[in-house]
Amino acid sequence: MTLELAQLLIKDFIHLSGYYLPFEYLELEYMMRSAVYTKYREKKTVGDMTIQLLDAGHIPGSAQILIEAEGKRVLFTGDFNSSKTRLLSSADSDYGELDAMIMETTYANEDHSGRLELEKSFVAHVTEVVEKGGIALVPAFSIGRSQEMACILAAHHFEYPVTMDGMARAANSVMMDNTEFLQDPRLFLDAVRGATWVDGWRDRRIAAKKPGVVISPAGMLKGGPAAFYISKLGKKTQNAVFLVSYQIPGTPGSELLQKGACVIDGKVCKIKAQVKHFDFSSHSGASQLQDVVKNLKGNPTVFTVHGAEGNCEKFAKWVIKETGSKSVAPNAGDKFTI
Repeated sequence: MTLELAQLLIKDFIHLSGYYLPFEYLELEYMMRSAVYTKYREKKTVGDMTIQLLDAGHIPGSAQILIEAEGKRVLFTGDFNSSKTRLLSSADSDYGELDAMIMETTYANEDHSGRLELEKSFVAHVTEVVEKGGIALVPAFSIGRSQEMACILAAHHFEYPVTMDGMARAANSVMMDNTEFLQDPRLFLDAVRGATWVDGWRDRRIAAKKPGVVISPAGMLKGGPAAFYISKLGKKTQNAVFLVSYQIPGTPGSELLQKGACVIDGKVCKIKAQVKHFDFSSHSGASQLQDVVKNLKGNPTVFTVHGAEGNCEKFAKWVIKETGSKSVAPNAGDKFTI
């Protein structure tokens, strides 16, 4: 599933980027032909290294990588989530003894809300909007978040129409062919089969008129069908825009949360609809990151990466102070010997 979803994303990236990339569709096809498929926990030898891919729990098909070479064992987490969601199992944390760990620290100083309480709040808000005759737009990332939101609605027996649009539809199809990667395949299949998949502009216009939920990329409102929906639905107070993804500063989604307005297709849209953010993150929160480090075996050096606004440095200091292990927040280009 990793490769099929990567192909979907890279195709879209090439399409959106035009002539500004050093690769094209031909290189993508060559990559697909050159791939070696491997299961989680299956050992592969590359040169003098042995590698294993471990479930990262971040999006379907995401993986951590465990590298063994010259008697040393190094783990790179990539983005990972140590909590189970409706869509995915939690990240595999059975690493054995490590000599080094390179870990993300996206939420090094912030915990997420309790998942079940967050789900209940989201479903209650959506239900209230729909029962009053409104439409709830849920801008969501195509891969992972869109399917997670559909699964949450299905798990809580949401009775009203759910529509899915954009690249999420193609991602649905890939996941339907690879359900062994999902936490609850039956729930997922019920959720996506029970939803209406938009097939062209006629369906899109219908979805923008009848009460229900519309799940659509882009998750930050920067393009995709969600831009069309918010331009239509945002004008009416009985509707709602429920953001369920992280909003990068400067994106339309971030502007909407801060100012109640956003720029769509070059035009400023003042939004009268209800706007609310729900923190459905697919990253480990601070307490979870700390628990992972506390449970490490072998006293590895912990390298902290992928953390904005000083989070890498903050978490490295926490590791040193609270566990006594060595920890480094490296700069780009730094070299280390394990």
